Amino acid sequence: MSEKILHVGDADFDAAVLQSSEPVLVDFWAEWCGPCKMIAPALDELAETYQGKVKIAKVNVDHNRTTAMKYHVRSIPMLLLFKNGQVQATQIGAVGKAQLSQMLDKAL
Repeated sequence: MSEKILHVGDADFDAAVLQSSEPVLVDFWAEWCGPCKMIAPALDELAETYQGKVKIAKVNVDHNRTTAMKYHVRSIPMLLLFKNGQVQATQIGAVGKAQLSQMLDKAL
């Protein structure tokens, strides 16, 4: 896993994501989720590609239920793109790097 990916929890979600000056792509995931593991390499690559422009963060739904409930996470992986503290885009399910890049480019 890339060291450029933030691991965010209930306690620091507001500071790390909602108050970020850059757009933040948040991956709601869990250890046991196969599709979550499938998209992890793409997220690592995106964290490298968009470094300094977009932050990539992961929220483990098993350990951070408050945040997962707040954003109505019912199936994972669920990716939310935040900009200025607001959800700009949502992607549910595993998708390719190209589709995620498009989502990020729209936010920039």
